[in-house]
Amino acid sequence: MKPILQLYRGYANEQELIVMGHVFKRMYDYDFQKKNFKNATSVINQFRIKTIQNFDIYLKYGDQEIHTKTLDDGYFKFCIPLEEEFNFGWMEYEVSLKYNSEVIISKGSFIRPHKGNLGIISDIDDTFLISHTHNFFKKIYILLFKNVNDRKVFKDVVPHYQALSSAGRNNKEEENAFFYISSSEWNLYNFIIKFTKIHQLPRAVILLKDIKRGITDFFMSGRGNHDHKFDKIKHVLEFYPNLKYVLLGDDSQHDPVLYERICKIFPVTVTAVYIRQTGKSQKETTKTILKNMESLDVSVCYFKDSSEAIMHSKSIGIIK
Repeated sequence: MKPILQLYRGYANEQELIVMGHVFKRMYDYDFQKKNFKNATSVINQFRIKTIQNFDIYLKYGDQEIHTKTLDDGYFKFCIPLEEEFNFGWMEYEVSLKYNSEVIISKGSFIRPHKGNLGIISDIDDTFLISHTHNFFKKIYILLFKNVNDRKVFKDVVPHYQALSSAGRNNKEEENAFFYISSSEWNLYNFIIKFTKIHQLPRAVILLKDIKRGITDFFMSGRGNHDHKFDKIKHVLEFYPNLKYVLLGDDSQHDPVLYERICKIFPVTVTAVYIRQTGKSQKETTKTILKNMESLDVSVCYFKDSSEAIMHSKSIGIIK
């Protein structure tokens, strides 16, 4: 059976390029048009994948071909030092593998953000994608029985994100560094890409949790330890140390606690933190955490509707 090469959006700074992907033995296409039980089957199939470990992978970089192998879960990652002066914006990269006498090539994209002042990091579920993560059964029901075209974003979230993406930019072609970092697994990558395109959300680098390889794992999707999310946010802030960051999350899981830890470690780096209220009332624990962030000179906004977040961003001068 021919191996399948899945690439993810990569990113670069002045010194380094990072690109990643998976090699699958078995992978099912997510059928975005399917309804009801067919959509459920399609979603569950995303967790029935089979990966190939220790498989040879080649990255084409300039005139070089750089070789590595997949990890135990089929994941691969190239961290390549950049020697020459590189362009800015979104660019293409190429990865290949050899199978029998055939070379299988796949192309992905990576961003090297234009010089700017702002980086944006957003959670996905219940931050811009309505997911009901606080209600396990409702969350599973929506994931299974609402296809990608039926899933919804919160009102006014798109204009807010678009304004953040272009904040401080005179040139429409230039975008700020934008990351979606979530406790969802790589299994849902294609769904997230499709969803963000449908709703015209900013094109972003997406960093997710280790891939799952079983149907039982599906029911645990997005749950468990969130340390990976903290590690990835910390990595981004270290990778682009000269940017000021806006962090967006919600109060349904651990975002306030994670973002507080980040603010304490990077006391001059985070400009603003936005937390969406997902229940009927604001949580006292979240309010306490946000007050603590404010004492670190971080501008905070605990909001129910994105229109409030937009007003706040305007009031502190991040967007016009």
